[in-house]
Amino acid sequence: MLDSLPPRVSIYEVSPRDGLQNEATPVDLASKKLLIESLIGAGLKRIEVSSFVSPRWVPQLADAESVLTDEIPPEGVRFSALCPNSKGLERAMSVGLKEIAIFLSSSETHNHKNLNRSTERSLDVYEELVALALEANIRVRAYVSTVWGCPYEGTVPVNRALSIAQRLLEFGCYEISLGDTIGVGTPRQTRDICQLFASEIGVDRLALHLHDTRGTALANALVGLECGFQTFDASVAGIGGCPYAPGAAGNLATEDLTYMLDGLGIETGIHLPALVEAGRVAARILHRPLPGKVHQAGLPRRRRPS
Repeated sequence: MLDSLPPRVSIYEVSPRDGLQNEATPVDLASKKLLIESLIGAGLKRIEVSSFVSPRWVPQLADAESVLTDEIPPEGVRFSALCPNSKGLERAMSVGLKEIAIFLSSSETHNHKNLNRSTERSLDVYEELVALALEANIRVRAYVSTVWGCPYEGTVPVNRALSIAQRLLEFGCYEISLGDTIGVGTPRQTRDICQLFASEIGVDRLALHLHDTRGTALANALVGLECGFQTFDASVAGIGGCPYAPGAAGNLATEDLTYMLDGLGIETGIHLPALVEAGRVAARILHRPLPGKVHQAGLPRRRRPS
């Protein structure tokens, strides 16, 4: 199976948003910008920089406009931000953002906890929101959460997640990110999910968003690669977690994913030593050890050729 892996993978970096949103101690604006700049310096081309949600619900990201003010992405780099409603879209448009992300859950209970509305109501809201964004020449990406399991309901029927993803594509979303929000996925389950979605939608419009709560994120990513997936969400040094998913530990660490991909000969466009340094920037900002394995161990020494 390893002989049929994709030659190149796109990494969608979520640490400035998904990585920081659950931090109890406020992170100042200068530190957020420093983190973003270090990620750009490592070669990341797709970065979710913040979230236009209500500051009352996620105070850590209340400065979304300030993060994007004067922060013009270099050529070839695309910024995005989470937008749950039309007010969020207006805020995104006010700073000239050209891509947003929307999110909902395949689990009804988790969707109510996260968005305070039903999944069906969320789809109604997003149908209108996506139309408004596309009219303004703004691309829309979508997250479908709890595909592998819900912290409140347990196992979620995978066909429910598939139906939601198909509707979001019909609205005009260019890519669907499938989330193992609480990190319960095993390689066999991941293979079943990836094969179903790949056969019904096609891997070119899909991404995987994996959490490492139980140490299986990298194994699940490898299964995704074997199924042809070419886009993976990740967070530098493994920071992050969903505030409405009890027990959800950090995301798949960008360094860990990149290290594996480099070892498999898969191109990412990322300079791994610079990425490791970006993880150190994150650790200095958050003032604590971070969970990423490569972040903790560093890069191995390579024997010099004689």
